[in-house]
Amino acid sequence: MTEALVASIPLAPAQAAAQAAQSLAHAEMSDHPLHQLVMTQLDDDQAQEIVSIPLEGKSSIADHMVIASGRSTRQVASMAQKLGEAIKKAGFGHVRIEGLPAADWVLIDAGDVVVHLFRPEVRSFYNLERMWSFEGGEATQGRA
Repeated sequence: MTEALVASIPLAPAQAAAQAAQSLAHAEMSDHPLHQLVMTQLDDDQAQEIVSIPLEGKSSIADHMVIASGRSTRQVASMAQKLGEAIKKAGFGHVRIEGLPAADWVLIDAGDVVVHLFRPEVRSFYNLERMWSFEGGEATQGRA
């Protein structure tokens, strides 16, 4: 079959959704290298329940909000410090880190990407995912 004929054949709904999600993820990765760096670093540091919420066009504070958990205050603090260093080393500039001494909830402001790192109990109490979920918008689960 020719490519034009194959392209004109309608896809099953599940295949179409998967293809759209894959192209959206592909576009997101190539358009936002800082977001990709954050997601990769958190996965490498064994963060739990990584969620990325796209804010582009919905809020002026950032293009992405990433929320993740650590198993302890020590892990949360370590992830925050390593992420700040990785962002700076990659040439994205200085990041602002808040909440590091207590490390129950650490906010990392990297400009286009805002990262919230929590201990699990604190994360469930504040439930930022629900607060920042927009109707029609999808939060993307990370690998961890």
